[in-house]
Amino acid sequence: MRITVPTARVLAALLADPGADRYGLELMQSTGLASGSLYPILHRLQGAGWVEARWEEIDPAAQGRPARRFYRLTADGAVDARQALAALHAQTALPAPRIKPA
Repeated sequence: MRITVPTARVLAALLADPGADRYGLELMQSTGLASGSLYPILHRLQGAGWVEARWEEIDPAAQGRPARRFYRLTADGAVDARQALAALHAQTALPAPRIKPA
């Protein structure tokens, strides 16, 4: 899977608490991404088996709001996400500066 900066933001947000259910607005706030960017990324991550989704089980009329769709990393997705972010970090890290002897 290709890891773009926006995808890395989503993965980092999900990895902050890998066992927690996160919903779209919460992920938009933590990543700074708009819905038009976030949801296609979540869809791709689902297709890759990294993320699973489920609808909140509530009565929307009783709660006064629509049900939320929750997302969380799968066990394999958490492992793959950590590896992908580590590889991205290694690719983008600056080399240590060379110090010339005086």
